[in-house]
Amino acid sequence: MNAAPESSVDFGAEDNARLAAVCGSLDENLHQIENRLGIEIRRRSGRFALRGANAAAGVAVLRQLYERAGGRPVTPEDVHLAIQESGMGAEPAPDEHAVETLRGLIRGRGANQQQYLAAIRAHDLTFGIGPAGTGKTYLAVACAVEAMQRESVRRLVLVRPAVEAGERLGFLPGDLTQKVDPYLRPMYDALYEMIGFDRVARLIERNVIEIAPLAFMRGRTLNEAFIILDEAQNTTVEQIKMFLTRIGFGSRAVVTGDITQTDLPSHRQSGLRHALEVLDGVKGIAVTRFTARDVVRHPLVQRIVEAYERDSGVGGGES
Repeated sequence: MNAAPESSVDFGAEDNARLAAVCGSLDENLHQIENRLGIEIRRRSGRFALRGANAAAGVAVLRQLYERAGGRPVTPEDVHLAIQESGMGAEPAPDEHAVETLRGLIRGRGANQQQYLAAIRAHDLTFGIGPAGTGKTYLAVACAVEAMQRESVRRLVLVRPAVEAGERLGFLPGDLTQKVDPYLRPMYDALYEMIGFDRVARLIERNVIEIAPLAFMRGRTLNEAFIILDEAQNTTVEQIKMFLTRIGFGSRAVVTGDITQTDLPSHRQSGLRHALEVLDGVKGIAVTRFTARDVVRHPLVQRIVEAYERDSGVGGGES
C-alpha cells in the first residue's frame, strides 16, 4: 500500500501570537482544515506537518491564513474561504480583479468570481446566474460603488422585483416605497458595509443612489448610471424586457438571479430564463454561471445547495 502524501510548512517560532491566530482557540481552525480536506495536521512550534491526499492544499490554506493573521484574529469564515480557494485550484484573486471601495478592497474568491468582476468591467450588460451565497449581488454592488467613486457613472440604481417568496405578507403600512423596502434590504446592507450608513443615507437623499422596485422603472431611460437588477428570476418576460430597454448611454447593467428558484405563479415563465435564451450570443453581453463550489457563506450552505442539486439535477437558491 502506498503511503499517504505528506507535506509541511515552517513559519518559524518568533511570532507566537500569529501562530496562535492561525491555529485558533483549542486548535479549532486546524480541526476545521483537517475535517474539510480529510488530512491530518501535526504541529511542533512553527512547523506544520500534513498527511493525506490533500496535504498540498492544506499547506496552501495555512499559508493564506498566516498572511491573514497579521494583526487580527483568524475567524472560521477566513478558514472556510481559504479552503474554498484551495479547493477550486485558484490562487487568491490578483489585485487587478479587486474592487476598491471606501472600506477597502473587495477581491473575487475563486475563478468564477474573478471572471464575473472582469465581465462587469468589460461589458455593458452582465448576467450573474447561480445559487445562494455565491456573491452575485454583493460583487455587483461593489462594482457599482467603485464606478460611482471613479465618477464613471453619475448614479446607482438598484432594482428588485417585489415578489413574495412563498409567503403572504398581508397589509404593510406606509407609502409604496416603505412597503417594498424589506425586499431591497440585502442591497442596503451591502452598501452600508462598503461606504457606511451615513454616506449611503446622504446619497439616497440626493438621489445619487436610488433603490427601487422594478415597477418604478417603467417609462424611464437611465443614462450614465450603474443599474443592478437583483432576484431577476422573479421577473416576467415582459418585465425583464422592460428593464433591459431602460439602459441608456454611458450606463452599465448587471442582472443577477437563479433560474432554478422562482417565486412567480406556476403558470408564469421566468423572464430571466427567457432572456438568457433570447440574448444568447448577442454582442456586448456576458454571462457568468456560478455553482455550489462558489458558495462563500457558511460551509453548511454549500452542502445544502449540493444536496438540492443532487435531488433536482440543478442548483437552487438566491443571491
